[in-house]
Amino acid sequence: MSVAEYIKTNPKLKKLIHRMLIPKDEARPRLWVKWFVNPFIHQRGKSVKIRRRVRMDVLPFNHFSIGDHSTIEEFSTINNGVGDVSIGQNTLIGLSNVIIGPVTIGNNVIMAQHVVVSGLNHTYENTTIPIKDQGTYTRPICINDDCWIGANVVITAGVKVGFHSIVAAGSVVTKDVPPLCIVGGNPARILKRYNAETSAWEKEKVSFS
Repeated sequence: MSVAEYIKTNPKLKKLIHRMLIPKDEARPRLWVKWFVNPFIHQRGKSVKIRRRVRMDVLPFNHFSIGDHSTIEEFSTINNGVGDVSIGQNTLIGLSNVIIGPVTIGNNVIMAQHVVVSGLNHTYENTTIPIKDQGTYTRPICINDDCWIGANVVITAGVKVGFHSIVAAGSVVTKDVPPLCIVGGNPARILKRYNAETSAWEKEKVSFS
């Protein structure tokens, strides 16, 4: 049994280590973790820009990586506390984005302002217990290469956005987006698809049956 597995199977030890890494009722790591642990564990590529006002709630017990020439703009929050976060190369995380793992973002992705991508959900079924006390569960999100995510988009847990697809501003994405599609709305639906035979983006035909 590895050290990590032993810690996970020992609730008291897990709670103690968790308290050492994170102050009670907070998400961000202690400064000593940020300064002396994370830089040696997490992977950061060449020419990466993480702006000064980015909130990096990243912890050593989950994966975090960001590829070459990628940027995280001001006022964004990156949180890997409940799941891994991986950001590819030449990718832009725009102003005031919130990314909560488990999330994988590919290469050459553009994410505009105020985008929320969260693989985390709260359970709520028991009406005798406050929702905040009922625990959480996760479902991974994957945004593939070359995608463009518009401003004020919300991508919910478990969604996959296919290669070179576009999510229109203000959309709420609750289902997978196929490759080479444009989606929009709440909930988001396919507006256009790329037709390789005509080399054109064509409007999706709407069926009323």
